[in-house]
Amino acid sequence: MNIRSLRQNTLFQYGQVIFGAILVAIAYNMFLLPTKLAAGGISGVSTILYEMYQITPATTQFAINIPIFIIGWIFLGRDFSGKSLVGTFMVPFVIWLTADMAFTVTNPFLATLYGGILLGVGLGIVYRGNGSTGGTAALAQILKKFTGLSSGYSQLIVDGLVVITSLYVFNLELTLYALMCIFVTSKTIDFIQLRTSSSKLILMITEKEDQIRNMIQHEINRGLTKIQTVGGYSEEEKTMILCVVDQSEAVLLKKRLEEEDPSAFVVFVNASDIMGRGFSLDKYYGQKL
Repeated sequence: MNIRSLRQNTLFQYGQVIFGAILVAIAYNMFLLPTKLAAGGISGVSTILYEMYQITPATTQFAINIPIFIIGWIFLGRDFSGKSLVGTFMVPFVIWLTADMAFTVTNPFLATLYGGILLGVGLGIVYRGNGSTGGTAALAQILKKFTGLSSGYSQLIVDGLVVITSLYVFNLELTLYALMCIFVTSKTIDFIQLRTSSSKLILMITEKEDQIRNMIQHEINRGLTKIQTVGGYSEEEKTMILCVVDQSEAVLLKKRLEEEDPSAFVVFVNASDIMGRGFSLDKYYGQKL
């Protein structure tokens, strides 16, 4: 990667961190704070302190984030901490900026569902930018680094501990809603990070290898990989064809397979994230079609 591309990639990552942090802050002021959902993390702590002492959430989050930011810098490196510094600043700033926003939700269930989704989208975008919004998000990333857990489950563990302590201030019903919210958030984070798509991984074992290969290459216009396999029952050597297509191509391929070789053994598998020529890269070398 040349210097120009590297700079563009770095700027794009910083843009992701900023945009994601804005979504996190809006989710807090629009859904979580009005319904008193201490949905984990420093945002949950700030909700509790606001209820008990009327301390503004932006002040609480900024103050607590400073020592956690230093810990993240030590364990996760300077590059991560540079982007985390932006996220750590943006979240309380936007929370302060939108403190009196006109549109808020007061129904706990709606706040749990839509607030959890918006919060997860924001955090997922920040994580894709290799950053953090500070607070327990940084602690979750540290947990992920040393345990191998996904970002969503790391966030679920850390935030769950915070939510349980909210029983001291809020009732059991709100605490249960908060637990639901962080579950929704964790699943949304993993969804955003995996960039789940409608692409299909197709595995085919057919007696008409050449015919199917030509159909995929010329009618579907996709590449393929051939893998030598051995039947577990027959002990016969066969060729398995592997290819990845989008949703519409998968429908067409299934129809054509039923017409050309109905006895073929075919498996369609959802593919969450595809990298390579035709998906994350241009389909044709040197062309943008």
